[in-house]
Amino acid sequence: MLDIPVPNHPTTLADWLDHAERLHPQAIDMGLDRVQTVARRMGLTLNCPVITVAGTNGKGSTCALLESIYGESGYRTGVYSSPHLVDFEERCRIDGAPVAADELVPALAEVEVARRGQGGDAEISLTYFEFTTLAILRTIARAGVDVAILEVGLGGRLDAVNIIDADCAVITSIDLDHTALLGPDRESIGREKAGIMRTGRPVVVSDPAPPQSLLDHAREIDAVLWRVGADFHFAGDQQQWGWAMHPSRGGRRYSGLPYPALRGANQLLNAAGALAAIEALRARLPVTAQAVRTGLVLVNLPGRFQILPGNPTIVLDVAHNPHSVAALAENLDAMGFYPGTHAVFGAMADKDLAAMLARMAPLVDRWYLTDLPLPRAIGARALAELVAAMPGCADKVAGTYASPGDALAAAAAVADPADRILAFGSFYTVGGVLQNGLPKRVAKHLAT
Repeated sequence: MLDIPVPNHPTTLADWLDHAERLHPQAIDMGLDRVQTVARRMGLTLNCPVITVAGTNGKGSTCALLESIYGESGYRTGVYSSPHLVDFEERCRIDGAPVAADELVPALAEVEVARRGQGGDAEISLTYFEFTTLAILRTIARAGVDVAILEVGLGGRLDAVNIIDADCAVITSIDLDHTALLGPDRESIGREKAGIMRTGRPVVVSDPAPPQSLLDHAREIDAVLWRVGADFHFAGDQQQWGWAMHPSRGGRRYSGLPYPALRGANQLLNAAGALAAIEALRARLPVTAQAVRTGLVLVNLPGRFQILPGNPTIVLDVAHNPHSVAALAENLDAMGFYPGTHAVFGAMADKDLAAMLARMAPLVDRWYLTDLPLPRAIGARALAELVAAMPGCADKVAGTYASPGDALAAAAAVADPADRILAFGSFYTVGGVLQNGLPKRVAKHLAT
């Protein structure tokens, strides 16, 4: 570990994370100047192709699909994604597995040295996200990976991940979320997401109807634009699907592809975008058709319409805005008949809760509302008032609970074996369920 010129410096991952949380007065402080300065002091570079993924929804799934296909091709992958569900180490994956806590500690120490400065450099305050992003990027760089896949945390243009120049940018769906920071409409948000593009380099846009601001920015900076429906296409039936590039892009085709192991109709769009990114970088990272097929079959990402076996059925989904909740509702409709649906729900207060609840209300018979361990979260009692005020829902509130685990236990205690239990609304809702609320049969399943 590096020597830090301060007494009593942290020695464990947990202590370093506590330290990072106390550094900056704001949890979110949009801007790149501070984090770029610290990265420059560190000499931080990634000496491999970099794919940066931004978007409102579908980022994590797209990263997982890229990781799985490249891994099946024999490449050593490094992935940065956030937030985590249970353990912080999930944010940094090397060769498909979370790094050990001890592997992150030296990098966190190096960030601290650079942040404090030497030889007259000014000390720089970093947010928790900025501090940990730099440490994870350093960890990926040291791992000697063949390809780095970086998920943007918030927006794009001013996100800490954007200090790294992407060799290929991927922009998934664009919808209303974090409007206080990114702007009040899709055009404003699209402009922020477009900030990950680079001149002369490919940008894959897998939103079928992207904001004009995003397309305009690609043309203004002369990025190489790949659009779904124009530059690449996909189609499928009940058994298989196919993907094809426009002849102007080379005309490569994949037919007879298996559906991605990630459930939900929206995952086909994410897979199509991932294949476009792979084709855009084919000259540097060749991939075989067999690796594509195997990668699609073996891809895994907890918390994305994850259906756990046993009775009652348990569905976990990190849907946390109206767009993703609408996709969740469609996927639930496609599951078939269940006598009852019990929903464990906790969310952030700054979300469009009315739209989320209205979309789910027809599908939910009983609501189990939970507190979440963040200042940004809305309390369970306030959630209960919102649910009860919806038409036909006055008697559907089962109770309010201190944690997602408590809420799940209450739902499991009354659910019929033929029912289903849904946990959604936030990464922290699903993470809280995974951490300490699952029945033994489910915990055993996840372990295997």
